Amino acid sequence: MLREFEEGGEKVFLIRNLIEVRIPKRTYDKLIRKYSKEYIISFAEEKVVLNHVTKRPLYFITKESGIPLLGYNAFGLIDRGTNLIQVRPITGCNLNCIFCSVDEGRFSRTRLVDYIVDPDYLLEEFRRVAEFKGKGVEAHIDGQGEPTLYPYLVDLVRGLKEVREVEIVSMQTNGVLLSENIVDNLEGNMDRVNLSISALTQDVANKLYGVRYPLKKVLSIAEYIANSKIDLHIAPVWLPGYNDDEIPKIIEWALEIGAGKRFPPLGIQKYIPHKHGRRPKVKVMTFKEFYDKLRELEEEYGVKLVLSPEDFGIEKRPRIPQPIRKGEIYNARIVLPGRMKGERLCIVKDRLVSVLTDKDVGEFVKIKITREKDGIFSGVLL
Repeated sequence: MLREFEEGGEKVFLIRNLIEVRIPKRTYDKLIRKYSKEYIISFAEEKVVLNHVTKRPLYFITKESGIPLLGYNAFGLIDRGTNLIQVRPITGCNLNCIFCSVDEGRFSRTRLVDYIVDPDYLLEEFRRVAEFKGKGVEAHIDGQGEPTLYPYLVDLVRGLKEVREVEIVSMQTNGVLLSENIVDNLEGNMDRVNLSISALTQDVANKLYGVRYPLKKVLSIAEYIANSKIDLHIAPVWLPGYNDDEIPKIIEWALEIGAGKRFPPLGIQKYIPHKHGRRPKVKVMTFKEFYDKLRELEEEYGVKLVLSPEDFGIEKRPRIPQPIRKGEIYNARIVLPGRMKGERLCIVKDRLVSVLTDKDVGEFVKIKITREKDGIFSGVLL
């Protein structure tokens, strides 16, 4: 779980293949005479902590940090007024998809930092939200990136399943980091895996995912999941001009391997350009065009493709009370840098609020709340 090596005049510790701690070699050589490696990793002042995959600064969110897990869309918990609670334990991605809605991956031009949430803290806050929601909750692990990068994934899934209000634990993943051993460890606690496979042809997959994509490995692990007690839901993104010919192949393959034991086997997603996402040059389908095509494929393959929340047992529930409202004005302390250039995160009444400012962490700012949708808050400086 702990590797160490030297690189570029630095002593490097790699924890759980994700958390990279870099300490100047001179500093480390002095400290190691008096302290243990564990103490140095935890308390050395001259160190840099990075996400090993993206090489971005990595911030560990713990209960002791005092940073809330509600209010921001990159990490923590999101309640959109249903019985489904989004659980976001980590940011960062091992792929570089050309259609990524949040410009994730190692080659991102806009994402500047990453976060990882302590599993005990995440579970504690989740229990509080789930208790408010009542029985029949779905805990859906997703995020701005790839959830399987989270080194405590198995423990998190087990903890979520033990919450008395939870009926379903599900996860969105690209599948690249999954293995038979990980699936075995998830089985019994994970109910559904939403697997993002958007091409069955190697060249097309390479173009879509922006890397040399391990297609055979992902297809193999998909079949392994389909043959386990975990339900498999195949969720390709339809990118016009790139994978039009792949969609029928994916439908045939998903049905052939036995996806969808309890839930729909396929959830084909429409490519939607996002303001801060990547925008390949494609002719974007209208929603009418998209659903018309899905209905044609439904008729051809005899499988439901036009889905609704009800197909997954998702229903409206009261949203956890929001202590702040649009238009209100607060003096707030900056506690973290945000993911985007010039973005900072402030605490207001036990919620995180995103604001654009050049002020530093620890400073106070006067802000007006401009967004409160789905419990995600942002504000502007006054």
